[in-house]
Amino acid sequence: MKKRIFIAIHYMEIGGAERSLLGLLNTIDTANYDVDLFIHQHTGEFMPLIPQKINLLPENKKYSTLERPMLEVLKEGYVDIVLTRLLAKYKSGKYIAKNGENAGSSVFQYIANATTLLLPSLKGLGEYDLAISFLNPHNIVLEKVSAKKKIAWIHTDYSTIKVNAKLELPVWRAYDYIASISDDVTTAFLKTFPTLKEKIVLIENILSPSFVREQAKIEDVSAEMPYKEEVIKLLSVGRYSTPKNFDNIPAICKLLVEGGVKLKWYIMGYGGDEALIKRKITEANMQQHVILLGKKSNPYPYMQACDIYVQPSRYEGKAVTVREAQMLYKPVVITNFPTAQSQLTDGVDGVIVPMDNEGASKGIKEFIGDKELQARLIANLHKHDYGNEMEVEKIYSLIN
Repeated sequence: MKKRIFIAIHYMEIGGAERSLLGLLNTIDTANYDVDLFIHQHTGEFMPLIPQKINLLPENKKYSTLERPMLEVLKEGYVDIVLTRLLAKYKSGKYIAKNGENAGSSVFQYIANATTLLLPSLKGLGEYDLAISFLNPHNIVLEKVSAKKKIAWIHTDYSTIKVNAKLELPVWRAYDYIASISDDVTTAFLKTFPTLKEKIVLIENILSPSFVREQAKIEDVSAEMPYKEEVIKLLSVGRYSTPKNFDNIPAICKLLVEGGVKLKWYIMGYGGDEALIKRKITEANMQQHVILLGKKSNPYPYMQACDIYVQPSRYEGKAVTVREAQMLYKPVVITNFPTAQSQLTDGVDGVIVPMDNEGASKGIKEFIGDKELQARLIANLHKHDYGNEMEVEKIYSLIN
């Protein structure tokens, strides 16, 4: 008899966690496991990429109200959700005012604690052998799903944010297991939640090189990223948000241009910082050099078209995009964010440059000029298999 697995996520927008989920869904052996995927809101460019072998559960309208604009939700008559979200935002606002801006992640925990009570139960789906909550806050799988074992995923570097540990701890503690995507992520998480050490299971983001390489061949993007002799094409992919540090790309790019580097720096993604990034591009007068590509359902042809992939993040859990670029044999540059050492080996399969703009610019310029180092990195990437589909066995072991 097949074992049953339930997986929940908010939506399928472009993002590292969402791409990691696709890797998991493509890898699970559906001959032995029935997988039900519950997505709160059936939106996002990755929706069409969900494998047909996975049972996508119907959208539940009330669950979709958790992330949508409150005015829109109010017009649909969900007054209880709107009032509860407003109250939660007020409470979290007081916490942020006291603890600083980077305590903002606690907003979602306040909202989850308040709204989950108002959501319909999912226990009518029957009992699962394993239920997975793929993105926090993790209240829904904990309270609304029936399962023999439950696992919550960590995708965030907790050393970079302030959270209301007292508020989050009861939720994390109630799970049977907590999946961490890297040792560095585990270390940072346990500094905030030291009592949860025995629940941690290391399960890296599951990625398939063959899938990435096949997707890279699907589309010709030369019109958007044209070849021009002696012009280096840099690419960065991610949400337009504070962690990704895209708002500093125009300043770094300006230093490179002033240093005589001929380049185009493409940024793919979406998010709340788009207006800020555009303003920074204008202020730096980099309109001809920094190009926003916007949302793309398939980032891989663009990765294939770039000369160097750059992840200039302020912090990361473990950047899926870096691994994907390596699978496409692209030289990779990352900034020295707290978990950078677990992302790649400097000088072997990528390069780590300083976080500050001047240091990053200098490091990128030196790397662009060092063709021998680039060739050596590419050769190393061809020798290394970055696939880790066997990580799924760790999930099976939690069930059997």
